[in-house]
Amino acid sequence: MSLSQTNFLSSSLLSSSHDLRIPYSRAVLSYPRIQTHRILCAAKRTGKRRYPSERRKLRTEQKEAVAKVKNKLEGVWRLSKLGVPVGDDPGKDFLGISEGLLQAIAKVIEFPVASMLPEEAFSVIRKSFDARKILKEAKFVYTVDLDVKTLLELEPRAHDFIFRLEPKIGLIEHVPTEKSVSGDLISVVNDCKRINSETASGEYEPQIINGSGDPHHHGGGRSKPKIAVVGGGPSGLFAALVLAEFGADVTLIERGQAVEERGRDIGALVVRKILDMESNFCFGEGGAGTWSDGKLVTRIGKNSATVLAVLKTLVRFGAPDNILINGKPHLGTDKLVPLLRNFRHYLQSAGVTIKFGTRVDDLLVEDSRVVGVRVSDSTNQLQTTSQNLKVDAVVLAVGHSARDTYEMLHSRNVELIPKDFAVGLRIEHPQELINSIQYSDLANEVLKGRGKVPVADYKVVQYVNDKTEDLSQSSSKRSCYSFCMCPGGQVVLTSTNPTELCINGMSFSRRSSKWANAALVVTVSAKDFDVLNLKGPLAGIEFQREFERRAAIMGGGDFTVPVQRVTDFLQNKLSETPLPPSSYRLGVKSANLHELFPAHITEALRESISMFEKELPGFISEEALLHGVETRTSSPVRIPRSNETYESTSLKGLYPVGEGAGYAGGIVSAAVDGMFSGFAVAKSFDLFDGTIESVIGKAQGAVLVKY
Repeated sequence: MSLSQTNFLSSSLLSSSHDLRIPYSRAVLSYPRIQTHRILCAAKRTGKRRYPSERRKLRTEQKEAVAKVKNKLEGVWRLSKLGVPVGDDPGKDFLGISEGLLQAIAKVIEFPVASMLPEEAFSVIRKSFDARKILKEAKFVYTVDLDVKTLLELEPRAHDFIFRLEPKIGLIEHVPTEKSVSGDLISVVNDCKRINSETASGEYEPQIINGSGDPHHHGGGRSKPKIAVVGGGPSGLFAALVLAEFGADVTLIERGQAVEERGRDIGALVVRKILDMESNFCFGEGGAGTWSDGKLVTRIGKNSATVLAVLKTLVRFGAPDNILINGKPHLGTDKLVPLLRNFRHYLQSAGVTIKFGTRVDDLLVEDSRVVGVRVSDSTNQLQTTSQNLKVDAVVLAVGHSARDTYEMLHSRNVELIPKDFAVGLRIEHPQELINSIQYSDLANEVLKGRGKVPVADYKVVQYVNDKTEDLSQSSSKRSCYSFCMCPGGQVVLTSTNPTELCINGMSFSRRSSKWANAALVVTVSAKDFDVLNLKGPLAGIEFQREFERRAAIMGGGDFTVPVQRVTDFLQNKLSETPLPPSSYRLGVKSANLHELFPAHITEALRESISMFEKELPGFISEEALLHGVETRTSSPVRIPRSNETYESTSLKGLYPVGEGAGYAGGIVSAAVDGMFSGFAVAKSFDLFDGTIESVIGKAQGAVLVKY
């Protein structure tokens, strides 16, 4: 989610019209140094609230939509925003056509008898849950495709009703039969190869620059280009998949372990407090998102061909089909582990060499071009020997916690640019409290993830204007927002060094735990780094380390997390024991979290929490516990690259991609970026002939995604 967003966002899962006030004691404080404004100008205007220019634009778009329809009786009509009250819907896990949905469809197409409409003519494209307070009643909201041919074959009397149907922006859209529908990524690449074969008669002229060793051969005795993909997270996996499908000789290098061994390493951390610095919640197969919530929500276009290609690929490897339909798709760690195992097996069958427990220590550079990587065994801390791997290109797909990689790149004079990110605390509530705040009387329908409605979540944003002596005398805006909200989840340790302490949240697929947690974070930038006299492209990394070390000291070591009741944090006092229970399994310790951050960050957090209470009454609760510290919300640097070739602007042969390079945030956007980079690298070696956009659409811009 872009930080340029200016309106307060509450979750689409807000409480119903019953205004439930939770009787928890709370304190709402005011601070003269910070002014908080709720900004409404960015809210979407509808009806009479639209500006004249917006009305004219809407009328123009409406006329264009009508003109595009060549034959109403062919193709597909897409019907959006079909509301079905909770009482008329089978529930969140039902993705078929119910009687209540047929009634909503009949109303839109003005068909008199809903029961006469054949279910076979309709398919659900999207289903979400809407329980906002402004609604009279909570409802499920659908997007449905109506197949005209099937409908008329099974119910000919619908002919006149379809003939009278007109497009309506945002509600009714005609999709021609010839409009392509994205398949999974493997199918997309195979289609590209088929087209290349038809247009070029199978000619293949790969560009080999530095490949060496025992090359595989491809047609005519020519060698395949050798590509090293560094990092086994979403961007690395999808880049490797594309390149392997196009015929490159791919080596995937991951410093952590495969999910099976990684799970055991995480178990040793949680149970015995033994941290493996190379295989943990951050490092290992699947990346940091594997042992997180597994969110597949993205702001780069959930119905775009690129996102659908990623989601359909995940389904191919074992994800449930419902991720293609759910408005807020989510997997959970338990679903990701077998999916990643299947993904790995497919890559290996496609010829990809996968090296787990292998760390890239350096790049091999000749004449300002990468010609290989120097690697070592990350499982043996005593080993000092290394190995050189010669390759033609390196796809750098590390995560945002690969700090030693950033330092290596800096020593190699690879251009790095400091990037804004966010730091803060993770708040945890009883999940039943969040259900009550959001759903009111419907809270009893959650049933720990097995009920009719989803486990409640929330998303909140506030902007504060701060003016401090430390930063500047001019007022500047700073956003405070919830990040990686994990309903029915737990707080986990994401440290990669025993002297540092940082945390995150995770959930399993059912989201059945008794806690809900989310990070509450504040944006920070170069001016914040300056306050601590931190300069240069790696200043953000040192900024993170500073507060992670402070948190470790405040917790007393041994990965114990410093915590404070929300009510006590607002009043700046130490929480008395016993503390509310926490899902964090390595131990918590009462501490004054005001001593953690600079005053302006603490003030911004306090003021924002007070404002969040106005949107979510009961958010400030004696049972709510703040945990410190959350620092790794996104990469603290960006590695500049070409918008067309994805190649580094400062080192040829290096292709920085994904979250660690500063071009994604979350599983889906990282996978999409890896996919685009795979096509770009394939094109640079003449494995792919054509434009990337013509195959999978336009690439997203570099964004900071809050998920």
